[in-house]
Amino acid sequence: MHEKTMTFSVHDDKDNEMKQILTTVYDALREKGYNPINQIVGYVLSEDPTYITTFNNARSLIRKVDRDELLQAMVKSYLND
Repeated sequence: MHEKTMTFSVHDDKDNEMKQILTTVYDALREKGYNPINQIVGYVLSEDPTYITTFNNARSLIRKVDRDELLQAMVKSYLND
């Protein structure tokens, strides 16, 4: 048996999924010739999905991300780096 206690975190899975989605959206925006940072910021501030291209299903993907959780993760990442 294992001597150490294993931990499971749904939060870590959610952060990883959010990062994967943002990376996919970023890549789709860049591939279509947009400035991905500006477009994602526009979406986060306004929640207007037209800031995100439909290319590679990016617009549908970004809608799966909770904006409040995204902002929390971004602030946490910024302050921890």
